[in-house]
Amino acid sequence: MSTPYAKLPGWVEYGLIPLINLAVAFLVAGLVVLLVGENPLEAAYHLINGAFGRGEYIGFTLYYATTFIFTGLAVAVAFHAGLFNIGGEGQAYVGGIGVALACLWLDQTMPWYVVFPLAILGSVFFGALWAFLPGWLQAKRGSHIVITTIMFNFIASSLMVYLLTRVLKPLGSMAPQTRTFAEGGQLPKLDWLLSIFGLDVGTAPFNISFLLALVAAFGVWALIWRTRLGYEMRTMGHSPSAARYAGIRESRITVFTMMISGGLAGMMALNPIMGEQFRMQLDFVQGAGFVGIAVALMGRSHPGGIIPAAILFGVLYQGGAEIAFEMPSISRDMIVIIQGLVILFAGALENMFRPAIARAFAMRGQRAAAVVQTRGA
Repeated sequence: MSTPYAKLPGWVEYGLIPLINLAVAFLVAGLVVLLVGENPLEAAYHLINGAFGRGEYIGFTLYYATTFIFTGLAVAVAFHAGLFNIGGEGQAYVGGIGVALACLWLDQTMPWYVVFPLAILGSVFFGALWAFLPGWLQAKRGSHIVITTIMFNFIASSLMVYLLTRVLKPLGSMAPQTRTFAEGGQLPKLDWLLSIFGLDVGTAPFNISFLLALVAAFGVWALIWRTRLGYEMRTMGHSPSAARYAGIRESRITVFTMMISGGLAGMMALNPIMGEQFRMQLDFVQGAGFVGIAVALMGRSHPGGIIPAAILFGVLYQGGAEIAFEMPSISRDMIVIIQGLVILFAGALENMFRPAIARAFAMRGQRAAAVVQTRGA
């Protein structure tokens, strides 16, 4: 979404500022590690080694990153239209229904490459449908999108409990989950991709939904910056009054944007349901909808920034588990604190250093202009 701050070069906007925020977050996290009596450098080593030390670790890192790419893109699309979609969690939940239905219907009779496209359509349809309702309520009734999307998260969670305990649970089973999918409902791993670099993916559930996430990122870039709809979304996000003056229908853009955002969030369900669990279970989203907010903020709502930001959070998830294992005094709760610090500086405090950097570049430009004038004289 557009901001009222001075225009900065792209490498500063999407590179330098996020790196500074990230460096400060890790410095503060290092102080937290010191407070519990551990060496921050040793913790940093285990974080990096746990995320990239072996092919299997890289596979887990990219598996988590795949999930966060989808949810980050979902939040970013809404940002560009001036909307704050906090409902990615619920939209991913409901999108999982579309994935599960496709798999339960065809997994025993069709190969995965037939089931997968239908599961994609199901996830997009159900996710977009769940996001349509808050979008319509804001567009037609003035309900605030933040409030409605938060409430719809709770409704989606309750709906999932009902479906997995009353409707989709196999007879005789006590676990709140669907039956395990046959081979047609299981996505193949991307072990061949890592094997190019001599790495073994091992037990990591790194699967072809990662490639779909990259395609989705390209699609979002093309939508936002290469289509009329994207131009109208950015115009409304920058200035709703200017959009209305230009004849852009605000209600139409609000509904369409939320449906696109919800569809992207729904696609997140493909990764855990078809790529790891091979069934639909309770809480398969595991907070990815909220992490997507931080990913979108850190990536400046641009797909080129969202992908590395998603990989960073994949590193925090996978490497954080290694820290908790190798350094018992740093509990899993401490890892959550470190993740929270990254979210804090990348999200809530993302513009802390921006004014100072903007002033520095402005002064640099003024000095350059003065030098040119002096030489001309």
